[in-house]
Amino acid sequence: MTTAAAALPPSAAPPGRIRALSELVSSMRFAIALLTVLCIASVIGTVLKQQEPLGNYINQFGPFWAELFMAIRLNTVYSAWWFLLILAFLVASTSLCIARNAPKVLADLKTCKENIRENALLAFHHRAEAPLAGPPQAEAQRLGQALASGGWKVRLQQRGTTGWMVAARAGGANKIGYLAAHGAIVLICLGGLLDGDLIVRAQMLWGGKTPYSGGGVIADVPAQHRLPASNPTFRGNLMVAEGMQSSTAVLGQSDGILLQELPFAIELKKFVVEYYESGMPKLFASDIVIHDKETGEQVPARVEVNHPARHRGIEIYQSSFDDGGSSVKLQALPLDGSTHRFEVEGHIGGSTALSKGQQPGAEKMTLEFTGLRVMNVENLTGAGGDGSGADVRGVDLRQSLDARLGAANRTVAKRNLRNVGPSITYKLRDAAGQAREFQNYMLPVDLGDGVPLFLLGARENPNEAFRYLRVPADENGSLEGFLRLRAALADPALRDAAVRAYAKTVTDPGQPETAAQVVESTRRVLALFAGAAPEAAKGTGGLQAVSEFIEAKVPEAERTRAGEALVGLLNGTLYELAQASREKAGAKPLPRDARGQAFMTQAVLALSDSFAYPVPLAFQLQEFRQVQASVFQVTRSPGHYIVYLGCALLILGVFAMLYVRERRLWVWLSPDGAGSQARMALSSNRKLLDVDREFRRLKDKLLGARA
Repeated sequence: MTTAAAALPPSAAPPGRIRALSELVSSMRFAIALLTVLCIASVIGTVLKQQEPLGNYINQFGPFWAELFMAIRLNTVYSAWWFLLILAFLVASTSLCIARNAPKVLADLKTCKENIRENALLAFHHRAEAPLAGPPQAEAQRLGQALASGGWKVRLQQRGTTGWMVAARAGGANKIGYLAAHGAIVLICLGGLLDGDLIVRAQMLWGGKTPYSGGGVIADVPAQHRLPASNPTFRGNLMVAEGMQSSTAVLGQSDGILLQELPFAIELKKFVVEYYESGMPKLFASDIVIHDKETGEQVPARVEVNHPARHRGIEIYQSSFDDGGSSVKLQALPLDGSTHRFEVEGHIGGSTALSKGQQPGAEKMTLEFTGLRVMNVENLTGAGGDGSGADVRGVDLRQSLDARLGAANRTVAKRNLRNVGPSITYKLRDAAGQAREFQNYMLPVDLGDGVPLFLLGARENPNEAFRYLRVPADENGSLEGFLRLRAALADPALRDAAVRAYAKTVTDPGQPETAAQVVESTRRVLALFAGAAPEAAKGTGGLQAVSEFIEAKVPEAERTRAGEALVGLLNGTLYELAQASREKAGAKPLPRDARGQAFMTQAVLALSDSFAYPVPLAFQLQEFRQVQASVFQVTRSPGHYIVYLGCALLILGVFAMLYVRERRLWVWLSPDGAGSQARMALSSNRKLLDVDREFRRLKDKLLGARA
């Protein structure tokens, strides 16, 4: 004979352990712990930018933390396996809690607890006794009808010859609210799981789908990286240029992308954008045509922000807008004094290799066209040319242009907003793959320096702000005057002619020795400024080279006076050099007026700063043809209906639990001569002043003033 314990399989867990585990999972402390972890994870997901490239996390937090974020999926919190697992456990915990308590709640709703002992009523806080005129049965009927008319559920119980028990209950919606609130948590979590990455990950796990991390054309991506149009839930993006169609959305993953096929194609007929006076978009909308693949139907629609279009259960939202491949023509401008110029054409998003013929003596580089902005509204408040003595050599946009180009970190009483025209953004990538980014404005900008300035921006990496070389425009509003001056600075013959011309203006013809000393000193300082002096390091020049020379050769006590003298020689010589360059080009001499002086002031500073420009050439935007593109977010989210239902239940449940009080009332009627003796008690799930008032009202209504 075998015992019952021996008959259990070896792998079977004892019933006690299963019961204990079930009680733990369905307990309130377990659910609160899960909710706490979810709240912390949601805070991390809100503070930490999600689905950023690994390089961005490395630049911001360092390699260790970046690798840790990737390992535990903090870069994709809401689709991380552990986040979904916590949601699943929360669903299981709340469901078990409902399953364990719902039968008790439902059973409790069906009873008025009329079997309570009459002596137990003496233990209640709210109790009263009073004689009644009628016999117990008649008084029980009267009291029952009075309570029922007030919305109470009433039960009458006769206990032999000893008396009648009147039991009543009100506020049962309080317990229904408990079930509704817990059920709402389950529904909201289920909706979140359904509309999350759970189904997509299931297809990746069991359907053989893998993220795609390569490049190329979407049409060439293999089938194992594509999800079918029947996919029940997804959230992706697709970009459509004007006049083009697209039927494939991109679903971002931590290690690549998945392509989601749509049952229709979206054709962008026209993109509309309106701006505030600050330059921020006020409205952007897309006029589209939806081409149904199954029926061939063409459905026109307009998609605006917060006004999506809907087709075959898929919502089409206006997410943002981008460049759709605008064509541009750029002219390469030499900043090293050479005269070699050339033009390149391309499309935004494309690239072109710069040949040796285009850049003689330079390394092989690739020009990448990254962005075109047709409208740049900036705040030019303060650009009034008030002669305040601000540092005109600043080339950092955030430092030198904050007061002029509308930095958002200032509060001004009145703003002077102005569209400063188109700008082009591009990258120059060397053979090693290292790239610098540049942003150049097509038109000169009047910053109040007496002459409009072309802004040529550069930065080493995307985390930095652009630093701008400010080049003055000539009388024709072009860069030709400055480029001629830069080429003349690199020409030894023109430099020597400018030195001699300047010496004649400051020396007496009868003092040849003095003139020779001036020529020698001027020639030396100009060679230093041009980066052609033997003692100057290769690639150095400008005012920095002159300053280093003074520090190395002049005693400290005399440096200020020597610096003023050399700068005076330099300014005068550069003016003569500008006149010589204009004469060589057949242009009129530079007038000695305020504008001519402002041009030379900014030209000297730009020549000096050009030695710090990272590359020997800049590309100026000559022509463009803009092509707009809309970025749509397409979603199929059947779970949001479940979430809406859960939210409605949560509101009703919380309202019921907070504002509906469950009350129970008992009245024991025992014979007392020709009448009866009544003993009444009231209980409530909350101790409030309202309960005291209600008890007094019921006592007066049921038992009369003698109670």
